[in-house]
Amino acid sequence: MLEKIIETTEFLKAKGIIDPDAGIILGTGLGELTTKIDNRIEIDYKDIPNFPLSTVEGHAGKLIYGEFGGKKIVAMKGRFHYYEGYGQEQVALPVRVLKYLGIKCLFLSNAAGGVNPAFQIGDIMVITDHINLLPNPLIGPNDDRIGVRFPDMGEVYDKYLVNKALRIAEEYNIRIHKGVYLSTSGPTFETPAEYRYFRIIGADAVGMSTTPEVIIARHMNLACFAVSVITDLGVEGKIEYTTHESVQNEAAKTEARMTTIMTEMISSL
Repeated sequence: MLEKIIETTEFLKAKGIIDPDAGIILGTGLGELTTKIDNRIEIDYKDIPNFPLSTVEGHAGKLIYGEFGGKKIVAMKGRFHYYEGYGQEQVALPVRVLKYLGIKCLFLSNAAGGVNPAFQIGDIMVITDHINLLPNPLIGPNDDRIGVRFPDMGEVYDKYLVNKALRIAEEYNIRIHKGVYLSTSGPTFETPAEYRYFRIIGADAVGMSTTPEVIIARHMNLACFAVSVITDLGVEGKIEYTTHESVQNEAAKTEARMTTIMTEMISSL
C-alpha cells in the first residue's frame, strides 16, 4: 500500500498540489461547496494513478486544490463506498494520500437519515462519535510505517473543532445539533425496524459512509471533523418514501449554511 500511496502523492505534487493545510471529503449533494475554491487545480479521479472511480450520482469524481477560507485545501468531490464494491485498500488509499500530501485536518460531510426525534429535515448535525457497522477498513496486514496495529478511538472527532463549529453556528444563527453517526453498508435505505434499532443502540443519524474514512485518518493521527446533513427522517410517524434524488435535493438546500461553517472553520486553522 505505501508504494501506491507514494506513487499517487508524487503524481499530485507534480501537478502542483503542494502543502495543503486541510482536506475535505464532500458527501451526497454537497459538491457545490467546491465552487468557492479559488486559484484551483482540478483533476479527474480517472487520471490519478491508483485512484478508484466514483460511480454514484451526486459524486462528481474530481480532486480539487486551491484556496478556501484563506488556506490551501484539497477537496474530494465524490467519495467511495463499500456498496460500490470497493475493498478496504481502495477506500483507504485516497485518505492516506491526503495525509501524505501534508494535510493537518480532515473535514468530512455526508447526507444522513435522522433517527433522533428532535431532528428536522435540513438540520445539520456535528458528529461527536460514531457506531461503525461497516467492515473495519484496517482489517488485514498492518504497515507500521503508516500507523499502529491497534489505534485508539477514544476521541475520534476533534473536540476543539467540534466546539469551534458550535460557536460559528451560534454566531451565524444556524440551527445545529451534536450527535452520534451510525454507518451501514447500504445501498438500501433502512427499514422502520432498523431505524428503531439504531436509535436504541445510541445513534442520532444513519448513513452509508464516513466512518471508514475517519478510522483510516485516525490510524494516521489526523484530526477529524465531520457533519451530517439530515435529508430524511427515520422517526416513527415521520418516515416517508426516500429516493437518492430526494436525498440530493435536501442536501443541496443546506449548501449555503455548510459553506459558512466550513469556511469559518478552515480560516481559523
